[in-house]
Amino acid sequence: MRQSIIDWIKSFYSTNTSGHVVDLAAYNEDAKYWALAMFAVLIIASFLIWIVARFLMVQILNVVIDRTKTVWDDYLMKYKFFRALAQLVPLMFMEYFLSIVFYKFPSYISFSHKLVMVLIIAVIITTINRFLSAVRDILMENERYRDKPIQSYFQLAKIIFTFIFITFMVSVVTGTSPIYFLTSLGAISAILILVFKDTILGFVGSLQLSANDMIRIGDWVTMDKYGADGEVEEINLATVKVRNFDKTITTIPTYSFISDSFKNWRGMQESDGRRIKRSIKITISSIRFADEELIERLKKIKVLSEFISTREEEIKRYNEENGFTGENAINGRRQTNLGIFRRYIEHYLQHKVEINQDMVLMVRQLESTEAGVPLELYCFTKTKEWEPYELIMSDIFDHVFAMISLFDLEIFEKPSGRDMREMLTKSGESN
Repeated sequence: MRQSIIDWIKSFYSTNTSGHVVDLAAYNEDAKYWALAMFAVLIIASFLIWIVARFLMVQILNVVIDRTKTVWDDYLMKYKFFRALAQLVPLMFMEYFLSIVFYKFPSYISFSHKLVMVLIIAVIITTINRFLSAVRDILMENERYRDKPIQSYFQLAKIIFTFIFITFMVSVVTGTSPIYFLTSLGAISAILILVFKDTILGFVGSLQLSANDMIRIGDWVTMDKYGADGEVEEINLATVKVRNFDKTITTIPTYSFISDSFKNWRGMQESDGRRIKRSIKITISSIRFADEELIERLKKIKVLSEFISTREEEIKRYNEENGFTGENAINGRRQTNLGIFRRYIEHYLQHKVEINQDMVLMVRQLESTEAGVPLELYCFTKTKEWEPYELIMSDIFDHVFAMISLFDLEIFEKPSGRDMREMLTKSGESN
């Protein structure tokens, strides 16, 4: 085709009907005008081809895709993959005809060829990145990959493909082989490691997080160092995005989940209940043996009546069998108000419908401190949702605080300013 066009141009400068004799002086003088005219025609033709290609690959395909039941083509359309692909058609058309347009100007051919090839490579990079974005979203729709750090792998793939094609781009501009640039990487590897340090650490972190199943998208994580407490929304190559419960967003370096400690609540979410582990501190001076008056009063509580009676008979029998009667009764076994209260709380939890009875349930006494004797409630709620869980726990401790005075027990509290003023006022009145 190239020679046919050249012969057609020369035919305008033929001096005889056979066309074998050409006025070369006039032909060479007008060559630049022919080049400009053909270049203008090439630009217009390329623009028209782009419009046609865009119409066929975007408008018509959009109608076809809307009628299909498949999902993958919808993602390709969403990321404008076909729009980018349509740009390759006019550029390839232009690259083919540029050598014809500037056939009399070799230096222009070289420059225009490099320029168009750079544009083609840039469009290829855009097309590949859009295709990878579509494939990423398609995979994330799959239940098997929804909680995996797919984003990190595709970001790395984009970086690799972009680097490769930029290498080809530089190769085209400089006129050297791409192998030359690849073999030169060893010399600049230290600089690359420094520049891409976060990317390399992020990729390594993503692999370890995925291999060890440490976090997934949707997990509730707590990381005090970064003030993160919420659900994982996105796992990228460099960062992990966490939406906190106050609706703020915290971005954490991916590798920090390997190098630093964090709490993942997935185990709780997948279990049969959510743990309540909270203690109240009983003033030591309020703990005493239960006298007859207290026992009779507590027997009026239906849930304690049978327990106290059974316990009394057991203690009485034990003391009689071991001679702890009369003067030796002080060495025998006796009930305490704290022990009865502990038993009451156990019974209360065992009959509370919101508590999972198939999991651990106990009320235990911890080591005493200067703030009193800690009495810890340890059980699991059936619900794992935050708001109902807090309501259940509040109801339990509301009841505990309200009932504790019936057992002649006191909860330890540090003296307040009001306590100090009342104490000073009483001291002044007594003086």
